[in-house]
Amino acid sequence: MELNELTIGDALEGLRAKKFSARELLASCLARAKSLNPKLNAYLELWEKKALGEAAAVDEKLGRGEDLGPLGGIPIALKDNLLIEGREVTAASKILVGHRSAYTATAVERLRNAGAVFVGRTNMDEFAMGGSTENSAFGVTRNLWDTRRVPGGSSGGSAVAVAADLCLGALGSDTGGSIRQPASLCGVVGVKPTYGRVSRYGLMAMASSLDQIGPIAKTVKDATRILEVIEGDDPLDATSVALEETIVPDLLPDDIKGLKIGVPKEYFTSGMDADVERTVRTAIKKLEELGAIVREVSLPQTEYALATYYLVMPSEVSANLARYDGVRFGHRAPQVASMQELYTATRGLALGNEVRRRIMLGTYALSAGYYDAYYKKAQQVRTLITNDFREAHKDVDCIVTPTSPIAAFKVGEKFGDPLTMYLADIFTVSANLAGVPAISIPCGFVEKEGKKLPVGLQFIGRHFGEATIFRAAHVYEQATEWHRAKPSL
Repeated sequence: MELNELTIGDALEGLRAKKFSARELLASCLARAKSLNPKLNAYLELWEKKALGEAAAVDEKLGRGEDLGPLGGIPIALKDNLLIEGREVTAASKILVGHRSAYTATAVERLRNAGAVFVGRTNMDEFAMGGSTENSAFGVTRNLWDTRRVPGGSSGGSAVAVAADLCLGALGSDTGGSIRQPASLCGVVGVKPTYGRVSRYGLMAMASSLDQIGPIAKTVKDATRILEVIEGDDPLDATSVALEETIVPDLLPDDIKGLKIGVPKEYFTSGMDADVERTVRTAIKKLEELGAIVREVSLPQTEYALATYYLVMPSEVSANLARYDGVRFGHRAPQVASMQELYTATRGLALGNEVRRRIMLGTYALSAGYYDAYYKKAQQVRTLITNDFREAHKDVDCIVTPTSPIAAFKVGEKFGDPLTMYLADIFTVSANLAGVPAISIPCGFVEKEGKKLPVGLQFIGRHFGEATIFRAAHVYEQATEWHRAKPSL
């Protein structure tokens, strides 16, 4: 086994036992990235020189017998919407080419303090708007299981980097499924924490009431290791929450006997890929075999979740992206005669079609004549969706669903049809609207045109109930081998 193929847990054990150095571990990831990135386009930039310096600092600590920290020497990739002071960050948009961050995101700073080594910034849908990573201004990221297909989005680069062993873990952001969708389609673990568990300071805002930073990793335990570091109260983010309890990776329970798991009847819908449905139902049966008590629950507002999301989210996008106008930073259109022309030319030329579509939709929903009919109504339905989860969790400890109704589709297949693309979010947006935690883990494969494609299983918990969904996911993972599968590249 190559060093880049290790889990975070195994790498930490090896480093502390001095079986290899942090520089050797990083070198293995960099070599793999340089070899495969031209084919996959997972990274927009490798920070090789800085990363080697960070790894050398870890090795010096190791040599002095000092504590390495919870993630000392672990190569981590960062989505291109997370800020590091002095480094370029673009959110995969032409409008920010050359822009360098003025400060560092809290989650990134906490990783740095824990000893992590930052490999590079990963590709994504522009400003995190999309579910396929096709909306990047710098080219599509390819799915490692079939490079004709998308990896999911918007954190597609981070998911591919982890799945292809170009790093040991990564950070992404999840507004409507942007961590869980690519994790599902690439066969890795992706976590959307409870809203407020992780500080959003230093994350480029898409939709502020929905965005959350979370980990993508090879195993559930690895994901908990990252979350344990980045979580917690932050005075720089008023929505972050001080936690009394944290998730301790080494204390994850080894059984789910008696755990009550709900299956929402609304989540197995017409239009869902039949092979995906069979795979997920088989996984749910496995949970019963492992001792869980599985029962049907109802989330009656599910049918309105997608429409609600696609009103709330673009409304917040409209406000958050107003700052990108070429005046203070980023791309500025040349040779304009007025401020109006500057705004029109800059935003019209430097923002992609999907971003402009969502800005216009959100502006419409917030306009004086339509605010009550659309945005206000969507917020009312959002409250009902939150209440659905609260009621369902009175009878069960957590909920299990498919992560996606489909496996990875071909590049370009849905690109010209936004509504069809949006439907892929049908099982993930509700958790963001309600602010509850969710995790996607591999649960099998479907075969399409001679290629095996991963399928994801999603666990949804109560507010700040990450420990329960991690328990269920970890026990299922340990009882199966899906997370160990790798394609030949």
